[in-house]
Amino acid sequence: MMFPLQLQIPFTMDEIAEYINHYCYQSVMIVSRDGTILCSNDTLLQILGYEFNEIISYTVQDMLVDSVDIAELAEWIRDADSLEQIPVIEVSGKNGERHVTSVSVFEVQQQKMPHSYFIVFHDLYLPPSFTLLEKFSSALLRDVNLGVLLLDRNFNLVDISETACQILGVVRPDVLNQSMDHIFDPVPKEYQFIQRSILDGAVVRNHAFIWTNQNKRYELLLDANVIKDATERVVGAYIIFKDVSNLRSLEEQVQRSDRLAMIGQIAAGTAHEIRNPLTSIKGFLQVFKKTMLEHGLEKEFEYTELMLTEINRINDLVSEFLMLSKPKELHLKPVHVSTVIREILPIINNEAILHNITVKYESEVELPEVIADKELLKQVCINISKNGIEAMDHEGVLNIRESIDHEQCKIMIEIHDTGPGIPSFMIDKIFDPFFTTKESGTGLGLSVCQRIIHDLGGNIRVSSKGFGTTFTISLPYKQSSRAT
Repeated sequence: MMFPLQLQIPFTMDEIAEYINHYCYQSVMIVSRDGTILCSNDTLLQILGYEFNEIISYTVQDMLVDSVDIAELAEWIRDADSLEQIPVIEVSGKNGERHVTSVSVFEVQQQKMPHSYFIVFHDLYLPPSFTLLEKFSSALLRDVNLGVLLLDRNFNLVDISETACQILGVVRPDVLNQSMDHIFDPVPKEYQFIQRSILDGAVVRNHAFIWTNQNKRYELLLDANVIKDATERVVGAYIIFKDVSNLRSLEEQVQRSDRLAMIGQIAAGTAHEIRNPLTSIKGFLQVFKKTMLEHGLEKEFEYTELMLTEINRINDLVSEFLMLSKPKELHLKPVHVSTVIREILPIINNEAILHNITVKYESEVELPEVIADKELLKQVCINISKNGIEAMDHEGVLNIRESIDHEQCKIMIEIHDTGPGIPSFMIDKIFDPFFTTKESGTGLGLSVCQRIIHDLGGNIRVSSKGFGTTFTISLPYKQSSRAT
């Protein structure tokens, strides 16, 4: 039997609570003179199954089983002179589990907190490694940028991380303890996120999976396996996945860059050799054209004009090859996106009038400046706008809109047409060299646009939902001049 100790400690209740929560592996509780629980550390909470806000609504007597003389224990707590170590007591958990333990009770006397008692449950503790694993699992579900799902043996969702909720489009309280079959019931069986066969031991490693949530497409890399107890009995399963959409996009950009570099090397070696004879042919044809016109050879004159048109087309193609092989030198300086758009609007409007298209422009007030080559940025916006105008086939609206993404520190230029859209099987190919849907197109225009925007440190994306197409150009802005 131990005599009661009196602790003289210069701490407030909050400071003591923080200390016992971080540094005490044993279960610790602080109670008032009448036995009301004032504080408890995480170790005791985990063992008894309570939340902090729950346990402080009880008294210490509520934690003890009926076989203990509660009145005597209360008397010991009320009378400091009678406090002594209690050899053995039984403590009841939230779900009725009983824990046998010995305790020490210390009176706390100091001015910063009410007269209270410090109780140590000597036999109720978690091993340090287990506590660390508990904290890691909590951090994994809360902080780490991974989708995590925990399932029990009945295929019910036991827990889910915040990242998984965002990607899957579910609300955590609504899906906890629900069957996975029920949660994803609207999704066809073959496209459901995870199959029940996972509980039969079907191990999944680096499985590529595509998930769409409110028209946003995620490319996921998924791992899954069962969880077994000490007797090798399956008690549940886990699914862990990561959003690799940006990595896949970066990989595709690298592949396109490699293809463009290869095309550029070929172009650099042949472009000048092609241009020299073309220049001679073009010169002689222009002489023939003049002579034929003077002699009234109208049919021959038309043939000559047709040949000159084709030669000009070859020259344009060679020029685009040369841009791929040796991009123009960038002249970077602070640029207002609004100024760029306003300067090219007359050109776009003239093109739109020829096709009976309406152009609408939405500007943003006081946009920050971007660091860019003004002329190349104009070239990109004109090229994409002309593509949109031609896609609408003499009827529709071309919308040009500016916006700012403060979170990503980027200026956005959206160019949207109301044309027929781009089929889903083509959408991933439109930036590929030589891919075109135009009868007379070279398939290099968008490749050049993408290269220019990447050289400026931005990116360009396209989306199409069956009606209309939107190209979004994003460029980082100068943070020092951020709009207010």
